[in-house]
Amino acid sequence: MADLTGLRVLVVEDEGAVALLIENMLEELGCHVTASVATLAKAQSAARADSFDFALLDINLDGELVFPVAEILKSRQLPFMFSTGYGRMGVPEAFRECDVLNKPFTIDELSTKLQSMFGKK
Repeated sequence: MADLTGLRVLVVEDEGAVALLIENMLEELGCHVTASVATLAKAQSAARADSFDFALLDINLDGELVFPVAEILKSRQLPFMFSTGYGRMGVPEAFRECDVLNKPFTIDELSTKLQSMFGKK
């Protein structure tokens, strides 16, 4: 696996157990989780103000779609990827170029996507 040490990440995930699993995977890859939020409002606030290198966004946050957060990140030119059980079908045309991790995913799949995102091999 490529060295992803030190990358700071914002995790947006509404399921507590899934968030913990993702955080553990990221930490095992050497990343630092700067924030982990579960609601659209908190995600929007973090996306506007926090400092991080990329974000991992669950598409459905307890019935609210995360796309306003993606718009904020896009305007800040911060990389992000979606994490979803819906696959690409749940991603609007405006975000078709974005990476999608299909839930459930493995640490190897996460690592591969991050290596691709940051050009590391």
